[in-house]
Amino acid sequence: MSSRTSQAPRVAVLADSDTRWKWGALTARRIAAGDDPAEAAEPAGFLLRGRATPTARQLAEVGVAADTVREVTAAEFLRALRDEGYDVVVLALVGGAVQALLHGIAALRLPRRPVLVTGYVGVVYEKLADGLLLRHGADVVLANSRHDADRFRAVYEGVGADTSPVTEAALPFLGGAPYERREGRDTVVFAVQPSVPESRSDRLYLLGRLAGHARLHPSREVLLKLRSRPGEHTTHLEELPYQRLAEGLPGGLPPNLSLVYGHMGEVLDRTDLLVTVSSTAALEALHRRIPTAILTDLGVREALGNHHFLGSGLLTSWDRIDHGDRPVPDEEWLARQGVAADGRYETAFDAARERVAALLRRPELPPLTPYYTPATAPGYLPGILARHRLAPDGSPLPGAAPAAEPTGVRRVLRDTVRRAARGAYRHGVQRVAPVIRRMGEL
Repeated sequence: MSSRTSQAPRVAVLADSDTRWKWGALTARRIAAGDDPAEAAEPAGFLLRGRATPTARQLAEVGVAADTVREVTAAEFLRALRDEGYDVVVLALVGGAVQALLHGIAALRLPRRPVLVTGYVGVVYEKLADGLLLRHGADVVLANSRHDADRFRAVYEGVGADTSPVTEAALPFLGGAPYERREGRDTVVFAVQPSVPESRSDRLYLLGRLAGHARLHPSREVLLKLRSRPGEHTTHLEELPYQRLAEGLPGGLPPNLSLVYGHMGEVLDRTDLLVTVSSTAALEALHRRIPTAILTDLGVREALGNHHFLGSGLLTSWDRIDHGDRPVPDEEWLARQGVAADGRYETAFDAARERVAALLRRPELPPLTPYYTPATAPGYLPGILARHRLAPDGSPLPGAAPAAEPTGVRRVLRDTVRRAARGAYRHGVQRVAPVIRRMGEL
């Protein structure tokens, strides 16, 4: 495959959850548009099979039809790269999967490999070193802010790894109309997270405080913004969905408190105050200048992720919100976080776009050199590769990929079995596991 200069590149996105698909597809459109963005082709879509593979409804919610993406294993994706050829591949995956694919792609020994892009779907508040080193080896490691770019380079410098792939950009799904307060509308939205907080008691506390706020302000519309319906999985496991906890809330939900699903941008269109523990939705709201509150009720802790908002001016509590507190964000903090509320968002991806274009113009790309190799991490890397049915040298293990894609009845039967197995797994996580855990605490 020759270098691409005037023609829009062929792009593939491999994602492993609904949120990462949204990030990957939007990132691909922003950084690989070629000379004329209007002529850019829609990226080819692949879903890495696993526990968080999104449902058709979740895909539709982030703007993609289920029949336009292919569900694949790592080995099947590698075969597609070999047979179909792509110029740019966006790896919108958890760190271990990125590392496995980097080694897998290197093992293909393609005449010309694709430019590889990866990054994070939101706020990076845990496993910074682990996640970054697992992503090392990609040509472009996107940082969603100046703050993240500085941290990413510090991690790579600390182990003597190449820092040049770190490229400052922004979250690709920021947008929407700037906030305007409307007469007669007063809507408070609590944006939940699948895994924060984790315990049943903490979740019940937050739900109770939200209901209490609604009762204290009966003329105010209060919305509980949910990430997924029962039985669906997102980027993170959710063992205790709020909608199930709400069913047993003492006194029930007040009439002005509603549960809502759907696209976050559409919910923000009618939001006057966004409340959360540490959701990336806070950055979406801040980009639009919507008043935003980060809760301290359960402490300011790394496990909650709200420590990321230190210095933001947004930390507050339900007690203060009940009495009218509307935090005012610190402008310097906003500038470092890639929120781009000052209008610079349209240029936020210029550096990434230019880096990808420069790589595409090169007559050949350098070999992939991830930090983790059998020499640097012999006790860690083989296990990562094995989880994706790849051998220590990155090649697919025997039987990892079928000889050919099944068709007709066999495909229907295969997909039916997979859906049933995934449903059983999710039922176990959300219904059976919490019961066993509670019994163990007796």
